[in-house]
Amino acid sequence: MNGKECNLSLDELLKFDGVMAAGIFSPEGKLVEYKSRDGMPKEMADMTAKFCGAVNLMFDALASAYTQLYKMNWVPQQNWMYSGGDWIVMISGTRGVFVERSKADLKKLFTALGMC
Repeated sequence: MNGKECNLSLDELLKFDGVMAAGIFSPEGKLVEYKSRDGMPKEMADMTAKFCGAVNLMFDALASAYTQLYKMNWVPQQNWMYSGGDWIVMISGTRGVFVERSKADLKKLFTALGMC
């Protein structure tokens, strides 16, 4: 994970509509820091950091393989998003947000995280 990364502070990320929590995790998936608007429990933040670290590693492996095998430039990894049910996780490098879909302006969040 050596791509461009969002550099907004956690407080800045929490100001976006729908953002329940914002956090930073290590490449190995260890929670570095998080802030929550609605009281996300630390255990949930820890689990989310582990999930995000694992997904980053998986995408790094996939991107490296595609780049080498098929000569398609997929590296460095920059951003990804998971959406399911009422919630969205958006990641830029090792920083991300936990978002309530119905309250979010996704275009603004995409732009802020450098996804557009």
